[in-house]
Amino acid sequence: MTEELTHINKKGEAKMVDVSPKDDTVREAVVTGGVRMKPETLEKIKQNQMKKGDVLAAARIAGIMGAKKTPDLIPLCHTILVSEIAVDFEFIGNDYIEIKTMAKSTGKTGVEMEAMTAAAVSALTIYDMCKAIDRGMSIESICLQKKSGGKSGTYIRP
Repeated sequence: MTEELTHINKKGEAKMVDVSPKDDTVREAVVTGGVRMKPETLEKIKQNQMKKGDVLAAARIAGIMGAKKTPDLIPLCHTILVSEIAVDFEFIGNDYIEIKTMAKSTGKTGVEMEAMTAAAVSALTIYDMCKAIDRGMSIESICLQKKSGGKSGTYIRP
């Protein structure tokens, strides 16, 4: 038995999935990722001593804005009404900022891509604001931790 591709029409062309038959449910996704950097860079972020300004404040706003722009960036993503987006940071060790994002909506399709985009844009913003002193930073491990809602139910990363 072959599984039908959901984003390809009978001609083999890309298409957006019709979600109109789906039920509206509360949907939530949590994503984590992070940026690894020199300990000196992390210390400057903690002390708010970067020349471009408050790195985490800018990264939080950028992540929220990025989540809201997800369907403009991901070609087959549906435009959805996002009811909540949260972006939080945690310092891990002396060289890593963990980014945790959450997106929530009531609708016919999930918010995983919005949460992923928030994490990616937050990480890119941290890199942009610190690259003058640390070009060796790396963006790491952006992954879905949890999703709930919809027909497929709850997923929790093992």
